Amino acid sequence: MASPAPVETLPVSLDDIQAAARRIEGQVVRTPALYSRTLSVVTGAEVWVKFENLQFTAAYKERGALNKLLLMDEATRRRGVIAASAGNHAQAVAYHGARLGVPVTIVMPRSTPSIKVSQTEGHGATVVLHGEYYDEAYAEARRIEAAEGLTFIHPFDDPEIMAGQGTVALEFLDQAPEIETLVVPIGGGGLISGIATAAKALRPDIEIVGVQAELYPSMYCAITGKTLPSAGDTIAEGIAVKSPAEGTRDIIRRTVDDILLVDERWIETAVSLYLQIEKTVAEGAGAAGLAALLANRERFAGRKVGLVLTGGNIDTRLLATVLLRDLARSGRMARLRIQLQDRPGALYSVVKLFDAHGVNVIEVYHQRVFTTLPAKDAFIDIECEARDAAHLQALVDALHEAGFSVHPVEIH
Repeated sequence: MASPAPVETLPVSLDDIQAAARRIEGQVVRTPALYSRTLSVVTGAEVWVKFENLQFTAAYKERGALNKLLLMDEATRRRGVIAASAGNHAQAVAYHGARLGVPVTIVMPRSTPSIKVSQTEGHGATVVLHGEYYDEAYAEARRIEAAEGLTFIHPFDDPEIMAGQGTVALEFLDQAPEIETLVVPIGGGGLISGIATAAKALRPDIEIVGVQAELYPSMYCAITGKTLPSAGDTIAEGIAVKSPAEGTRDIIRRTVDDILLVDERWIETAVSLYLQIEKTVAEGAGAAGLAALLANRERFAGRKVGLVLTGGNIDTRLLATVLLRDLARSGRMARLRIQLQDRPGALYSVVKLFDAHGVNVIEVYHQRVFTTLPAKDAFIDIECEARDAAHLQALVDALHEAGFSVHPVEIH
């Protein structure tokens, strides 16, 4: 996909990124980049992870936001800045703006979860809620920018933002010089533009692979010429961008070797694996790189791969749901729908088999009325917990042998 481009023709250069690294040094976390023995076994690649979720605001966005703020003159800073964001960019601008004494206004859609609003306000920003979607919040931010003489900070389509994000690559390749392939999530494209620019300048032979959620393949379509919808409820809302910018699109076209699409199931699995294996929290967008490895094992087999875990800001209730769904897919948790006669002792005859097989019963739902079964029959849904899929299957086989009709309730 990538066609080598002279450095001077790109809007951001290695010199810009190295200067950004010096500028922000000591004000953002030099996050660890660690080899993961277990993820390497799981994926078949040799895997290093760059933990950008360990930044103070739990995402890489601080790098670009801080670089942009530090490049402003004092008069511009005094007037204040404005951004439109419902996520990590908002918190990054608010946090570093407060540190530098810069008045910050953030326009967020009204649908933004209250926890994100309060976190952004907690960093000292003035939050304006406007519109239902990002595009409406963006338009309002540009209106306020013009009306109040503020400076707009774009989340990705800005060379100074890209330069700050590119410092991830400088650190990663210094910490893990063995890496042959960098796998980076793509939303608007600011992060991968900075990373690819730096990495290709330092190591022209390195492979850069971008990852998008299958529900929001906007950059993939822009680069390949394909037409796919960008819509739906993705767990990777941090990269759910409908319209990629021209600036990042041009850099990606010339520096990125491949873009992969991953579906929701693989992203959920990746979030769960990060927690189980690395004991770290990844948001959906942050786990997209690992999801790409899981979904494309043959492509990356034996390669030395660097994953950028871009952020860890995930709603705790959503995280709980993702973890429980992963338990269900792996066979460690299940809901079994069992038909039985509605008479005394029927439930006991079922439950004693759970006891005999050592399968833990979590909840029981007994349904007599809202069913198409004969009036003398009923069904029960039993949520249960087993050691693994084989343990669960042994119970199901025993229930069948005892004459019960059993149907696992599947999730997708």
